[in-house]
Amino acid sequence: QVQLVESGGGLVQPGGSLRLSCAASGNIFSVNDMGWYRQAPGKQRELVATYASGGITNYVDSVKGRFTISRDNAKNTVYLQMNSLKPEDTAVYYCNAHIVAFTRQMFAYWGQGTQVTVSS
Repeated sequence: QVQLVESGGGLVQPGGSLRLSCAASGNIFSVNDMGWYRQAPGKQRELVATYASGGITNYVDSVKGRFTISRDNAKNTVYLQMNSLKPEDTAVYYCNAHIVAFTRQMFAYWGQGTQVTVSS
């Protein structure tokens, strides 16, 4: 009964910016860590950024200084601000969250994916 809905993907030129959003809804007791993954064609899915419930953030080296992950706990929403985008950032981006339901069971949930294409 928990779902993650993503939005914000699209086509942008190199050097441009996009902001991705991911909102969790359903029978949620609490949301622990949230994060973003991406998968390019023919490539393995990689972790891009995480935002733990305690406020600790982590980034893959290739996006440090360009991407910023943030979180609105009141809305159970995580964002990924992507600046100075490069063609190699092109991928399907997936939101991920570890969520405790009202049953007190924790599961990992995935968003539906949103396409980010960086091209001139």
